Amino acid sequence: MDIKKLIRPELVTMESYTPVEPTEVLSQRAELPADKVVKLDGNENPYGCSPKVYQALATYPYYHNYPDPEQRELRKALEKYTGLGRQHIVCGMGSDELIDLILRLFLKPGDEVINCPPTFGMYPFSTDVCGGRVVDVPRAEDFALDMAGIRRALTKRTKAIFVASPNNPTGTTTTDKEILELIEAEKIVVVDEAYFEFSNITVANLVPAYPNLIVLRTFSKWAGLAGLRIGYGIFPVEIAGHLMKIKQPYNANVAAQAAVLASLADIEYLLSNVNKLVIERERLFGKLKELDWLTPYPSQGNFILCSLPKGKAKETWRQLQKRGISVRYFDTPRLKDCLRISVGRPEDTNAVIKVLKEVKHG
Repeated sequence: MDIKKLIRPELVTMESYTPVEPTEVLSQRAELPADKVVKLDGNENPYGCSPKVYQALATYPYYHNYPDPEQRELRKALEKYTGLGRQHIVCGMGSDELIDLILRLFLKPGDEVINCPPTFGMYPFSTDVCGGRVVDVPRAEDFALDMAGIRRALTKRTKAIFVASPNNPTGTTTTDKEILELIEAEKIVVVDEAYFEFSNITVANLVPAYPNLIVLRTFSKWAGLAGLRIGYGIFPVEIAGHLMKIKQPYNANVAAQAAVLASLADIEYLLSNVNKLVIERERLFGKLKELDWLTPYPSQGNFILCSLPKGKAKETWRQLQKRGISVRYFDTPRLKDCLRISVGRPEDTNAVIKVLKEVKHG
């Protein structure tokens, strides 16, 4: 029996998403103890989560029960954090799940989604999985949106436009004026603000005024909860209602919910770590600029994209890996000569700069 004949043909041929590896795998690969690995490939928070999270997880009494399908306490706490009513908020297993749910809600087979590469790979990935068609409108040389190109790409089949701000992996932000112009196209506009806390630039306050604007956020980056997979979206009330209807009933597990509540009770501590990373981002940028053979791009995220001489990026990535330093290499046409370096602690910056100097002169 040929199982492939039963699988949707477009899924047989689609490319898979390339995720980052966990510390244990990187440790084995570099033949180094795990505590010697410098992990700067996933935009994770090196300072970890709030100490209150460990306490909350250790004392939570109801792991044997299903979580609240209505996410009541979670949405109530997020209402206070965002300043927007809980009727606008839906939580998911990371913002990845929310991207998938949005596309499930709106796409019919063959419907189009505008993607602005280089950007987060989950937008085209989830579009493909949901039976849509990805329409790429590449960013300009400075990684700004090509607004004229987006306008030209709009058709009757366009259902959604995805914009990350700050954009991953370029670190660039999108202006309110640009977002408002996209909203006027009367398609679903999804603004992914996964790195909001590192930029303090947001359009979330506009959501109640526009029926087609969605803002996504996550606890993976600023709150150090990447391993627990919890994110949230700020939606027009009508869309939020439909998403609550079609989501898996228990999609936000009890551990993740408890961790978020503990995090939101310790915002001062978490934002002090964010501030450390913003300071270190600027120091890393300065150190990278001192290297005359690569070009770092200014960033509003917790990472910096660097352009390397032609053909140098992949080899540099391999050399860093051998020495226990993991950064992100994207094997795509626009980024094949680039590396993305997550912002770590000062000692992580020192380690990566030391090896980059050795790689250049080696």
